[in-house]
Amino acid sequence: MTSFSKELSFRWSDLDPNFHVRHSAYYDFGAQHRIEILESLGLTMKVMQAQGFGPILFREECVFRKEIKLSDKISMHTKTSKVNADASRWSIVHEFINEENKLCATITVDGAWMDLKLRKLASPTPEIAIEALSIFPKSNDFVNL
Repeated sequence: MTSFSKELSFRWSDLDPNFHVRHSAYYDFGAQHRIEILESLGLTMKVMQAQGFGPILFREECVFRKEIKLSDKISMHTKTSKVNADASRWSIVHEFINEENKLCATITVDGAWMDLKLRKLASPTPEIAIEALSIFPKSNDFVNL
């Protein structure tokens, strides 16, 4: 597998006054896809809650290349671009590709895991977190941290 892919469906509420997808909707699509991927890999919200850890973001950046309109057919491709050995720090990239295979936008997030009781950064103790990030497809420029 080269990436996790998802066909996007846009709603009227995803548009801005210029009738293209509003900037913050891109971030919402990325966040939803990350959680769906983790869930599909067994790292569910229930598991994270029971183990007392969850994902946090340090940086979330979107580079916009081509506007996306309501009726456009867009697929989002998600990969890791950086992960450290214990999977406690990571970067994930989402690419929004149109039906002509043109890149419309790229979201990059840098994140880590947080201990929900201590409210501090932590290495995930359940092996499932490490396994989930190791299964994630990697970008062409992937870096081990």
